[in-house]
Amino acid sequence: MKKPDEMNGGGASATRLVALRIDNMDCPTEEALIRDRLRGMPGVASLDFNLLQRKLTVRHSLGDDAAILRALEAIDMHAAVEPADAPAGARAVRPAVPRRRWALLALSGACAALAEAAAWRWGSDTSPAVVSLALVAIASGGLETYSKGWIALRHLNLNINALMAIAVTGAVAIGQWPEAAMVIFLFSLAETIEALSLERARHAIRGLMAMSPERATVRQPDGAWAEVEAGRVPVGALVRVKPGERIALDGVVMSGQSTVNQAPITGESMPVEKRAGEPVFAATVNGAGSFEYRVRAAAGESTLARIVKAVEEAQGSRAPTQRFVDRFARFYTPLVVLLALGVALAPPLLFGLPWLDWIYKALVLLVIACPCALVISTPVTVVSGLAAAARRGILVKGGAFLEQGRKLRALALDKTGTVTQGKPALTDVVVLSGDPDERLRLAASLAARSDHPVSCAIGAYWKSRPGTASPHEVADFAAIAGRGVKGRIGGRLFHLGNHRLAEELGLCDAQAETALARLEAEGKTAVVICDDAAPLAVIGVADTVRASSRQAIAELHAEGIRTVMLTGDNQKTADAIARAVGIDDARGNLLPEDKLKAIEALVAAHGIVGMAGDGINDAPALAKSSIGFAMGAAGTDTAIETADVALMDDDLRKIPEFIRLSRRTAAILKQNIALALGIKAVFLALAILGMATLWMAVFADLGASLLVVFNGLRLLRVGAKAAWPGKAARELQITRP
Repeated sequence: MKKPDEMNGGGASATRLVALRIDNMDCPTEEALIRDRLRGMPGVASLDFNLLQRKLTVRHSLGDDAAILRALEAIDMHAAVEPADAPAGARAVRPAVPRRRWALLALSGACAALAEAAAWRWGSDTSPAVVSLALVAIASGGLETYSKGWIALRHLNLNINALMAIAVTGAVAIGQWPEAAMVIFLFSLAETIEALSLERARHAIRGLMAMSPERATVRQPDGAWAEVEAGRVPVGALVRVKPGERIALDGVVMSGQSTVNQAPITGESMPVEKRAGEPVFAATVNGAGSFEYRVRAAAGESTLARIVKAVEEAQGSRAPTQRFVDRFARFYTPLVVLLALGVALAPPLLFGLPWLDWIYKALVLLVIACPCALVISTPVTVVSGLAAAARRGILVKGGAFLEQGRKLRALALDKTGTVTQGKPALTDVVVLSGDPDERLRLAASLAARSDHPVSCAIGAYWKSRPGTASPHEVADFAAIAGRGVKGRIGGRLFHLGNHRLAEELGLCDAQAETALARLEAEGKTAVVICDDAAPLAVIGVADTVRASSRQAIAELHAEGIRTVMLTGDNQKTADAIARAVGIDDARGNLLPEDKLKAIEALVAAHGIVGMAGDGINDAPALAKSSIGFAMGAAGTDTAIETADVALMDDDLRKIPEFIRLSRRTAAILKQNIALALGIKAVFLALAILGMATLWMAVFADLGASLLVVFNGLRLLRVGAKAAWPGKAARELQITRP
């Protein structure tokens, strides 16, 4: 996250943070006014604006917040302190446009139109009827503009309200009453439409939180079930979910089973099977089954709430393009105002040209001077991109990372839990003699008594087979350190262990050696089940590749990204996994500090480099990379809080999707800047040539603002892929040499 804007004046005393809700902070105009007012206050250390959420966070050392609230009230900004425990995304908001504003706007429009008609009918812009209608239009549609303009001028801030107030007053002064009335109406209409369009961007975030149901069916102390407000359900409560119902809170399934659509959290297109012990998340949708789950997080601290909070905080972080636009706007407006003064004074004074004509042209320039369309284009586009990513299960921690994603040139990947499943699974059974099922049953019987990961993989596979017999009873069981296990089944002694154990027992014949060598060359862990006379079968266990990894790597290559796998496993295993998924380079036997050095070398070679890992074990490498991607962050506080980009499930395909979204966001940002500046440039030229009127200038400002807002909102309509292929099950290879 980017630091908030640093201010001068922060003293050495302890500072505090206060979050303020400012309901009439609607656009960059108000933000700039607030920034100018608070910037010089002694004790104010920093200001962090979130325009789309109408939120201002102030770091100060003033003791209490009263001085800040008074300073805001002086510029007609009505602020309220927001409680620290307010749920993210759940804040009550005022309507974008109150009914009273609509009524005054209608009256202003009607009177402005009648003033134009009266002026045309009687051929005079200054007749009593025209002046009366224009005054009503200006009073009903422009009092708020005049009030804000006066406040801005008092604080030497040339915002759009100040410029419009000057322009309308100037039009009245030179006798252009009908045009003054129409300009103030059109400006009020533009402000209203802009407020409505910005509300759509705000809904993009609030809509995420609205997905979580307000009530849940909770078990009571007497055993009965009752509907309770989700916000009042305590951690540890037992909640029942009916078929088709949306889950209200995060929890763990205790009984029952079903499939759950987790798309709102993880972006997965396919429902996920849920049984006892599986996690469930608020806002996800239950399928046809029914189950009960134990609540593990309060409503305000669910995975969904943390996602919304992270996206809201990300909005306050200015992306590079937005910082550039803000710097540009600070110079642009004063320059155009100076140009307007030059247009008003120079031709009449130097060349004796008519004063009224050139004052009128200067007034048109004043209306064009405000860079609202330019300034609003970037935050709307960035927040649309952040919301679009969140809907896909990609949590981006700031606009800077969203913009930087398109520049990614190389991606380093951890192996375990990132490219692979992160837990061993039985992959091969090479039968040397006898019945395959019986050989597996013997191995599973010995494995059931051990907690070694290889034994667990064999036991889990045997249990997962439909219609399998229970394991044999094992007597005289013993573990052989560094080798394997042994035990008696039906009075016969059996061993289950590694290559070394088979050799020490003198039971590693040519068939077993061939099978062991093949599996080990593939990077798998190979064990032998043997009796007291001969090896019976060789079993291969491996950390299996995720079904999505191959496609993800292919998509990354299609985007021009070089891929490098960094793992602590041996080089042979690293090479085998890299070949299986198509990774360009594999580096094994790496400690955490070695991974850090590898990232530094990649950054030196390629510039912008990403790192995908679990967000904890790979923390140094993730921190050193340009963009850190945390895998499987759903329900994990640490990953959500520390990663630059958190992938809410374990699907690597989200990374190329993030890169494509980043490129689309950057393209729309460039389009918006070009639109805003292009329209301004055209009307600046038309104004100087005398071909633009005041109301045309207002239309240009309105049109530019709406174009960039709706262009930015297009990102919200870019849906995730219609259907990602399901995870293909790897078939067990049972072979005979």
